[in-house]
Amino acid sequence: MTTDARKNDGIGKDIVIYICLLGLAALQFVIAYQNIDAAQMLMRMLVVAFIEAGLAALYFMHLGTEKRGFLLFVAVFTIAVLLGLQFGWTDSSRMLRGAPFSRPPM
Repeated sequence: MTTDARKNDGIGKDIVIYICLLGLAALQFVIAYQNIDAAQMLMRMLVVAFIEAGLAALYFMHLGTEKRGFLLFVAVFTIAVLLGLQFGWTDSSRMLRGAPFSRPPM
């Protein structure tokens, strides 16, 4: 039996990762019900969420077996897209007030 065949035989690693993700989700509930201020809760939740996302991407999207250059490209591209999406927030007040100086004087 080749090494590739042994990798595809069992789902043991997938189950372990799935249990880890369930444990991290349970940890988020524990963090949510702690009596801490909002800034601490946000930081703890973000850390757990990044760990969950990393595990899911590495194992369930099979990025852990890819070349490091491709993994770096995916990380940089994802961060660039998320940062690019933030440019729309500065324009969100137009939905309520309209474009500045676009209304006729009253």
